Amino acid sequence: MELSLVRIAEVVEGEIIGDRNKYIRDVAPFDAAKGDEITLAGNAKFLKRIHETNAGAIIVPRDFQAPAKNIIRVDNPKLAFAMVSNLFYPPSRPEPGINSKAHIGKELICGREVSIAPFAVIGDNVTLGHRVVLHPNVVIGDNVVIGNDVKIYPNATILERCRIGSRVIIHAGTVIGSDGFGFAPDGEKYYKIPHIGIVQIDDDVEIGAGNTIDRANFGKTWIKSGVKTDNLVHIAHNVTVGENSVLVAQVVIGGSVSIGKNAILAGQAAIADHLILGDDVTVVGQSGVAKSVPSGETVSGSPAIPHRLWLRVQKILTRLPELKKKLEEIEKRLKKIKKLERENG
Repeated sequence: MELSLVRIAEVVEGEIIGDRNKYIRDVAPFDAAKGDEITLAGNAKFLKRIHETNAGAIIVPRDFQAPAKNIIRVDNPKLAFAMVSNLFYPPSRPEPGINSKAHIGKELICGREVSIAPFAVIGDNVTLGHRVVLHPNVVIGDNVVIGNDVKIYPNATILERCRIGSRVIIHAGTVIGSDGFGFAPDGEKYYKIPHIGIVQIDDDVEIGAGNTIDRANFGKTWIKSGVKTDNLVHIAHNVTVGENSVLVAQVVIGGSVSIGKNAILAGQAAIADHLILGDDVTVVGQSGVAKSVPSGETVSGSPAIPHRLWLRVQKILTRLPELKKKLEEIEKRLKKIKKLERENG
């Protein structure tokens, strides 16, 4: 494929500085880009080295100037580069149709241009919207409803009665709608608590590979629109994740947690059950959250505390051996003073 800078600038709503007739054939990293490729210099680290790249064109922030370089100035360079990458590498899509080796249950309602791969298993009374893609070994349970333009990758499972919105991507190996972890002890053993709720995933959500999202005890576990999860995320029963929140790899969320919109939970963060995290909350990686967090707060550590306080604690931790030595010296001096006081009456 070959695209002019004019065409690329139209797509990203950018401003060209340099050769408007330049043609680009690919995207590439900053240090590896060649003369017919476009790259990204979205922050100061790369902008100060912009003379070093051999790229034919560079996407930069709107207020940047680069003499003797072909640049496209945009408001959001990272987003613009993603859009250009999609031009050169559009998502692949299999041919529509239901493979003869797929198992299709009774009363399937199926939209237009649906693609169901070999060895996919579809239960009874399932509804699939338009342009749904089910890859090999996907399992869809009874009475599941899936919206339009949904893509489900191999070995993912969506169990009975769950609801999936439109433009949702579910990556390989994810399980949606497994039972929550709930047992009632009788003194000698544990009695399984039925989980009769569902999982509801709203529009424009992307679920990473190897996620486990448990169905609710009653009601629903609810992943609201625009949420993005990384790989190996666990969401327990009756959790609500607010709009456009991000859950990074290995995040674990306990049962009945409510998370507001635009929250960021960084890698390996763990949230105890029955907590409330407000809007725009950030949980720093490997933090253990044991109490609710108000909107706009950033927390760190285990147990998690406000991030600014955590930074002060970390400074002190590195000095603990030195402080211990000083305290021991002070104790010795105090003992000498007390001894002299006793001797002098």
